[in-house]
Amino acid sequence: MTRSSLFGVYVHIPFCHHKCDYCAFATWVDKNALIDEYMNALLIDVKRSLPHMPSHVDTVFVGGGTPSMVPAADLMKVIAALPLSHDAEVTVECNPDDVTAELMNAYVRGGVNRISLGVQSMVPHVLQKLGRTHNPENVKRAMTFARAAGVTSVNLDIIYGTVNETEDDWRVTLEQAVALSPDHVSAYGLTVEAGTPLASRPDDYPDDDEQADKYLLANEVLESAGLLNYEISNWARPGHECRHNQMYWGQGNYFGFGCAAHSHRDGRRWWNVRTPERYIDCVTKGVSTETAGEDLDDSTRRREALELSLRTKDGVPADALLVDELGDLVEERDGRVVLTIRGRLLANEVSLRLRNR
Repeated sequence: MTRSSLFGVYVHIPFCHHKCDYCAFATWVDKNALIDEYMNALLIDVKRSLPHMPSHVDTVFVGGGTPSMVPAADLMKVIAALPLSHDAEVTVECNPDDVTAELMNAYVRGGVNRISLGVQSMVPHVLQKLGRTHNPENVKRAMTFARAAGVTSVNLDIIYGTVNETEDDWRVTLEQAVALSPDHVSAYGLTVEAGTPLASRPDDYPDDDEQADKYLLANEVLESAGLLNYEISNWARPGHECRHNQMYWGQGNYFGFGCAAHSHRDGRRWWNVRTPERYIDCVTKGVSTETAGEDLDDSTRRREALELSLRTKDGVPADALLVDELGDLVEERDGRVVLTIRGRLLANEVSLRLRNR
């Protein structure tokens, strides 16, 4: 099955224990009283949407926010309502502090086979600067519980570039992460999003050159541990690549459920109302949760397909780039052009030179 033929479902859980300083997602720390109503609305919305879905769902990703905050039984009811394919990938994001043996067992019984732990750093002073609250030791505990329950694929999300993070700090995070034998690691450079607490502190903005050095170190440590880069920010053991993300990168179709969730079908994108109150209200009244959308023309879709594919190990067709102009940023392999590691650092610059055929 090709990436573009996968059908996915994204479920947004907007509740959090604490809002991280860099987070610009639709999440709230003061709306926990809505959890029961919200989970019920999700279940109703999914069931109402079944006639408009294909006969099978290949990937499910429950993100947020902090999905591990909501009752596992309620979340599993939402997943159980979906017509999952026999080999569907079902991912739930978790805060390491929330993970217990009971939670992991409930997830596995409900069909979850992949979890993503929000680690960000294994160094306490870096976590503090990011506005994160979890204990690094709980990452190890969470991994133990996930493996014991039979979760078949575990991802660790980590972030580099915090202003007080030295290269040695970053190496500690990388080495402690690979020591846990994850199946997948997503390593992201810290970005400054408008409206976040981080955005109001210019002295805390990341340094581009330091981030480049840390990216190179990440690639070195992760690939030495058997985690191979298959997209600029993602490394996996063979067979553990995230199918849900591959569906996105292949411009596949997907439905998003929950407030602020996005959907795509055959070149049309749309997104839901932003707040949990409005989402609950729309579902309760039986009206559309969509707040806006857009239709992509063929040229735009082709351009986006090239930009997305360029970021992956598959690259783009050789005639999509003028290779001679890009020096050591790209290389040709079997009729396709892929980014070198230096090219990954300058991927946005390379993408400006794509030819939309």
